[in-house]
Amino acid sequence: MPTVDCDPDEARRRLEDAGVTVEAGNTEYERWQASRGDANAVAYDDKVVVQGARPTDLLAVLRDHGGRAHVYFDGASRGNPGPAAIGWAIVTSEGIVAEGSETIGETTNNRAEYDALARALEAARDYGFEEVDVRGDSELVVKQVRGEYGTNNPELRKRRVRVLELLESFDRWSLEHVPREINDRADSLANEALDHA
Repeated sequence: MPTVDCDPDEARRRLEDAGVTVEAGNTEYERWQASRGDANAVAYDDKVVVQGARPTDLLAVLRDHGGRAHVYFDGASRGNPGPAAIGWAIVTSEGIVAEGSETIGETTNNRAEYDALARALEAARDYGFEEVDVRGDSELVVKQVRGEYGTNNPELRKRRVRVLELLESFDRWSLEHVPREINDRADSLANEALDHA
């Protein structure tokens, strides 16, 4: 579970400014607790611990904004179309800041790749990063988003538009195709989600 080293009073102000309801803690050690979406936060003397299915729902408010991150994404489909899942990771000089995976029903591999990219960009945006260097092992998705390949499939075209909208929310971005071994964390997360579905 993510931990944010911070002043709990400042963290409380940030949450309240963002419209999050903050309540008293449940024990003498808990200064306060808050919930938003699929995330729960508990404050102690010098840190806030965030739990839940989507910790980014609160972490985006609690962390200092700005900076640059490397974003890795991968989608997987068994059957193409078949059961599908996505995986993503956000990495800074401090290591892995956040990662996630989830099953997304039945779809094609290319749609899963796009969905993974969109979810990774949403997380990076929610964390407040201003610059992202995005990496994935889907040459098709990377080249379609960069405009090097056409996007004739209506479902992929719709997803491409969504990804471009998300990329516009950053001050600077790059998108590169990398070999699978460079993208191994996102690949593992997507496949683990399928294995446990």
